[in-house]
Amino acid sequence: MPPEEVVITGIGIVSPIGIGREAFWAALCQGRSGVGPIRSFDTAGLPVRIAAEIHDFDPKQLVPNRKQLKVMCRDAQLGVAAATLACREAGIEAGRVDPDRFGVVLGGDRICSSLADSEPTYKACSVDGRFVFARWGAEGMAASFPLNFLKMLPNMTASHVSIIHDARGPNNTIHQAEASSLLAVAEAMTVIRRGAADVMLAGGASSQLNPFDCIRHCVMGDLSHRQEDPAGAMRPFDADRDGQVWGEGAAVFVLESRRHAEARRASILARVLAAASACDRRRNGASVEGEGLRRAMSAALGQAKFAADRLGHVNAHGLSTREGDLVEARAIHDVAPAVPVTAPKSYFGNLGAAGGAMEMAVSVLAFGAALVPATLNYEHPDPICPVQVIHGGPLVSAETSALLVNRTSFGQAAAVVLAGPN
Repeated sequence: MPPEEVVITGIGIVSPIGIGREAFWAALCQGRSGVGPIRSFDTAGLPVRIAAEIHDFDPKQLVPNRKQLKVMCRDAQLGVAAATLACREAGIEAGRVDPDRFGVVLGGDRICSSLADSEPTYKACSVDGRFVFARWGAEGMAASFPLNFLKMLPNMTASHVSIIHDARGPNNTIHQAEASSLLAVAEAMTVIRRGAADVMLAGGASSQLNPFDCIRHCVMGDLSHRQEDPAGAMRPFDADRDGQVWGEGAAVFVLESRRHAEARRASILARVLAAASACDRRRNGASVEGEGLRRAMSAALGQAKFAADRLGHVNAHGLSTREGDLVEARAIHDVAPAVPVTAPKSYFGNLGAAGGAMEMAVSVLAFGAALVPATLNYEHPDPICPVQVIHGGPLVSAETSALLVNRTSFGQAAAVVLAGPN
């Protein structure tokens, strides 16, 4: 018996360029960047002061039980909101899905405590303006809000989503940096195919923009220093790229078996054909960069029985770093040399564990519109990045298939093959 065909019937988006699919797609079509000066805290003294923030998000509008907000970090609020939007679009309501066959798998990042939550503990451990570590076990812990720890567990987003939507089936959180949400989609697809669930919520949520995160990113480097031109900072594969910009967001999909979707007469937006993952091998202690990405892409296409030259587009990781884009461009060229490439991070930056899902939303919406959004800020092609970057305007295309790729700085790679609804 062939495996269940897995389809997408709903999308929930909370992003720096719009909340909901309509606002998100409009921004993509208008070529509007979500990168700007950081407003959520004072950036004085930091070398980088730009990011892709969400400014118009009110969690009270999209989190059904407002009492839960006090134990939700920003990541969880974004993830719950995206899941709510996805379920609304798909028509997933209480009583319409068997709760024991309704699951959740989301990508999640490491979560820092907020300044407000950290302040009481810091003050309790401070003596004459200096932090005294010896006070942490007694005075510090006593000053901490008892449920703070629950707010910072990466798996809490999936937990909140499952509780709110009464999803009692398979539940998991993937913690693999930028590869997380594509791997979450891959796991959800596998769960449905093996018959363990009818419906899965899959995607990712992340907010890497509190002050602790921003300081860490500044120390680790690879950030764009285009402080006076935030909208022009993310420029994947461009010869003048100088680093990435971090952001925040969440994207969640309703995945279900075609049989289940058709039985309830749901609108099908796309099909998930295959997914694969791999990792760069190491030679003499050094990573052979890009090899894992090549193998992941080739494996996903092989599983889908889909020739690379039939693809409508490649949805690239496109981090906008000097070395990262070079490695990725060469890998894409080796696997799908003539296929048009779009790099959605140019609109909303690096969203960490949410990035792959947000980028996947671009491809799914592109199928319905017969338009593939252009890559922003691609003005000077880099001759050492041999990819066919869509730029200057969207690509009009009736080809409803795409290869999506993400990779981490440690060499893990994920690839997913999508196709249109038919």
